Amino acid sequence: MMPSLLTQKLLCFDVYGTIIDWETGLYAAAAPLLSQLSPAPSREAFLRTYLAFESAQQVATPNLRYSTLLSIVYTQLAVHYNLPAPSPSATASFGSSIGLWPAFDDSAAALQQLRQHYKLAVLSNVDRTSFASSLQGLGGEGTFDLILTAEDIGSYKPDVANFEYMLREVKEKFGIEKEQVCVTANSLFHDHAPAKKFGLVSAWIERPGAVIGVGEEVEGAAYEWRFQTLGEMADAVAKEAGRS
Repeated sequence: MMPSLLTQKLLCFDVYGTIIDWETGLYAAAAPLLSQLSPAPSREAFLRTYLAFESAQQVATPNLRYSTLLSIVYTQLAVHYNLPAPSPSATASFGSSIGLWPAFDDSAAALQQLRQHYKLAVLSNVDRTSFASSLQGLGGEGTFDLILTAEDIGSYKPDVANFEYMLREVKEKFGIEKEQVCVTANSLFHDHAPAKKFGLVSAWIERPGAVIGVGEEVEGAAYEWRFQTLGEMADAVAKEAGRS
């Protein structure tokens, strides 16, 4: 039996993969590159290749803005696939595609439901400008009580520094202790495994069909709650609140 969700006071969200369908967005943005290949890699194969390059670049350049990092990874992918170097405009277009990545259909409504019960925080690997380009599709200004990005912190998840930074901010701004924080995320690699190093509880938003960061091989990943969608989690919270 799952423990009570209502014992938590703040949900700390990963956004891209949990609330925003970044896999669909990435795959669509890479179409100009992948269309040059015959046969083109499957969506899953491309996403796994992409993750390998992105993770390595994030470790190598932790202070680099995410949109710039995306542009670099796009060039690396072209080399990997033995394609001509993409033009500066093509790499810039990939880097700025974040605002075009779609929100999952349930996200905006689920966030509004969850706001009735929790503080909502963002701990994202993107930069502030890129996140702002996604915010309108999630309910706009005021949806989240706290927004923290890799640009603010100077490192990328799964670096534990990001979680340390988040916990300090949550304590300082809201007086909320780590025992009252629930990491709410899709990626076992980026979020759930490092969260467990701090003894944080977490809710896995499974997003069936997701590829990036969700393999069974992720060491140290665990969670207290598991939902297929954020909407399912919001409904579970509302149901529990109705019984209390």
